[in-house]
Amino acid sequence: MTSALFTWIFLTLLALNVGLKYWLATRQVRYVLGRADAVPEQFAAQVSLEAHRKAAAYTVAKQRLAMFEMACSTVVLLALTLCGGLQMLCDLLGSWLGYGMAFQLAVAASVVLIVSLVDLPIEWYRQFRIEQKFGFNRMTPALFLADTAKSIGLSIVIGLPLLAMILTLMRFAGPYWWVYGWLVWCGFTLLLTVLFPVLIAPLFNRFTPLADSELLQRIQALLGRTGFHSRGVYTMDGSRRSSHGNAYFTGLGAAKRIVFFDTLLQRLQPPEIEAVLAHELGHFRLRHVRKRLLLGFAGSLLLLFALGWLMQRAWFFEGLGVEPLLRARNDGLAVVLFILVMPVFTFVFAPLSSLLSRRQEFEADRFAARYASPRALIDALIKLYKDNATTLTPDPIHSTFYNSHPPASIRIERLLKLQPPATVS
Repeated sequence: MTSALFTWIFLTLLALNVGLKYWLATRQVRYVLGRADAVPEQFAAQVSLEAHRKAAAYTVAKQRLAMFEMACSTVVLLALTLCGGLQMLCDLLGSWLGYGMAFQLAVAASVVLIVSLVDLPIEWYRQFRIEQKFGFNRMTPALFLADTAKSIGLSIVIGLPLLAMILTLMRFAGPYWWVYGWLVWCGFTLLLTVLFPVLIAPLFNRFTPLADSELLQRIQALLGRTGFHSRGVYTMDGSRRSSHGNAYFTGLGAAKRIVFFDTLLQRLQPPEIEAVLAHELGHFRLRHVRKRLLLGFAGSLLLLFALGWLMQRAWFFEGLGVEPLLRARNDGLAVVLFILVMPVFTFVFAPLSSLLSRRQEFEADRFAARYASPRALIDALIKLYKDNATTLTPDPIHSTFYNSHPPASIRIERLLKLQPPATVS
């Protein structure tokens, strides 16, 4: 393959990606706005027209920002590749640092910094304009900046050593470095999953043991029925940043924790909290978490193999606007280029990922219906849809591509079928 041909393939796929994403986004906006003035009959008793219109406006505002964000990311991608930005960066850093390990790490760090600086005002607007406008934001500018600084610090402390290890393997481990790199990546992912709840998450939020003894007793009874073991049930101060409510599991093995946002505990009744937890337990008991990890590991192996193959081809570099180094290694440069352009080549697989996720959500709902009240889960979901301003009328095609959870109407309809038949006394 020639570099010119690869350039045209890249530009063609990029144009198709951007065109498809904008088509999906405009469909979503039109579909949601076109149904904003009537609450679906299925939800009319519990969701007011005002709340439905708010959800539509919130969805459209987020979608329009996503369209702007997409345009910015496309401009940055082209500026760094075909417009010569990355080449200029390499020339500058090479003249300062030479072309050893420090150069390779500096190139990666500089690209991450550039992308982060472009994203920063977009995230600021999302938090302090959109979330603020719709009544969800509780974050102060100082907290926003503190979170940003912590995230950058963690990226440096965790990311650079990991990258240095991968680059060392690329240099010394021979043609099958990608196998060893994959093993390192898998070990790193598992270690981070175990350490996240005890070392990283507490840097951003406070976690306290659940204090409601009656609710805790109900939860422990559910854990006993489902055969689930946990290191504890915790409340997280999510209200410091947002009024959105959520619950999740974190950790692996003996380090598993159950975490409730304080906002969720304030809004839901005990039977509803139990039903939400039963759904999350379903993901673990049905091994969805393990399956996602294994799928992620398989995908990362394929990607590392592709990287190992591409970095041996001069047209990969030249076709993306960068001249490969002739007297030094191009490992770090190859990693940066690969990460930058990979989404252009993999976006077509997004519907498959969404399909798998939605299927697992249905399975977790069925699990919850066996161990808790289906009616309570329905009531909890509707409250969460309403409180989080989640649209009840997403565009079906947009949802197929992007949504990891089934549309509200389909999910509720299936849960209704899982309710036990009413008894006549």
